[in-house]
Amino acid sequence: MNANTLLGLIAAAFLLMGLGALWRPVLVTAQFGIPSLTRDGRNEVRAVYGGLGIAMALVLLAAMQHAELRAGISMAVGAALLGMAAGRIISLAIDRGIGRWPALYLGIEALSGGGLMRVALTH
Repeated sequence: MNANTLLGLIAAAFLLMGLGALWRPVLVTAQFGIPSLTRDGRNEVRAVYGGLGIAMALVLLAAMQHAELRAGISMAVGAALLGMAAGRIISLAIDRGIGRWPALYLGIEALSGGGLMRVALTH
């Protein structure tokens, strides 16, 4: 898979997550057993999953358009995704297990982060 295809796929995933979190924050948390949110909880989901997700999509789109930015953006977003995956692995070890949705996201984060690091290191 070429770099722009990978960047585009990951950007699309971030954009979908971001828009979904802005529109319906409880759809994000319900996957993890949190079926309702307070006003402040919705604010937090909209900020972290929504706003940050859309920002990640936009910088990945910038990396597709500007080759001189590709390595740095790929490294930063890849490191963030691998950090998320590491947090899930630490949680898995502490809690002695992982649910279906967190396991799925662990795989997505690890593969996407690894792919972005490869892009960063080969450009």
